[in-house]
Amino acid sequence: MQNASKASLDEMQRLLEIMMQLRDPQSGCPWDVKQTMQSLTRYTIEEAYEVADAIATGDMQDIKDELGDLLFQVVFYAQIASESKAFSFDDVAQSISEKLVRRHPHVFSAQSENDVLGGTNKERTPLSDSALNAQWDAIKAQEKQLKKRLRKQGSEQSDHAVETSILDNVPKGMPALMYAQKLQKACAKVGFDWPDAAPVIDKVREEVEEIQQELDMKQRLLCANSTDEKSLSSSMHDNQQAIEEEIGDALFAMVNLARHCKVDADTALRNASNKFAYRFKGVERLAAEQDEKLEALTLDEMEALWQQVKQSSNTK
Repeated sequence: MQNASKASLDEMQRLLEIMMQLRDPQSGCPWDVKQTMQSLTRYTIEEAYEVADAIATGDMQDIKDELGDLLFQVVFYAQIASESKAFSFDDVAQSISEKLVRRHPHVFSAQSENDVLGGTNKERTPLSDSALNAQWDAIKAQEKQLKKRLRKQGSEQSDHAVETSILDNVPKGMPALMYAQKLQKACAKVGFDWPDAAPVIDKVREEVEEIQQELDMKQRLLCANSTDEKSLSSSMHDNQQAIEEEIGDALFAMVNLARHCKVDADTALRNASNKFAYRFKGVERLAAEQDEKLEALTLDEMEALWQQVKQSSNTK
């Protein structure tokens, strides 16, 4: 076991040294040298999605490779930070290790459910799900208060107000569906939520109707015999923004509906997208078998192929 641990540490050290060499201003890779935390962000998001995609396929070799790519992103950020003496990779590892121990006292100490509920039993007895959730929330609340105090200390000489919203811990850089779901869950914890799915369905219908109203307005603007082109252009611009806003509201309501149905919105949409891709590839295959190009087919002909693929996939 010790030899395995040493080998892992050796490989980790090798990766850190490779990263340092890639970032060397004189002998490193020009692309790596010019990267910043800001420029890397989109690559990190891409790598995280590639990990998720590899897991979905179940290919262990692919999962291993993609996890390596994601680990490289972490090492990259740590190297950039270390160059400005902000923090190092060791600091990152120490931070997450301390957090994991702190958030799992039922694993790393003799704390039990009785401790969480104010008892005195120091035996390591299993925690119920409700006690685990209560413990987790309590520890996160303590961490949040500590962060507030540190931010306040750091901003005493500035004009920036210290944020105290329950939404402060929801990262705005999350993918949109996940961000919406996190916001809704945070608000639900303090009771700001629909009682069940029924009124959420009504809300979805309301938002879709508002989209239709804006589309009707767009049609009226397109048919208007206005001689004031500037005014018409401004109205068209405002209408397009309104359509975008209403579609956003409808999507937000759909995420809320998914949450009330205990469905992860991102997973549901990903599965639907994968199903669409599978069926469209089937349409391409059938068209090729008939020596037809999709571009040469009418929409009705493509729809017929689509229904054929759909029927075939439903019977499997």
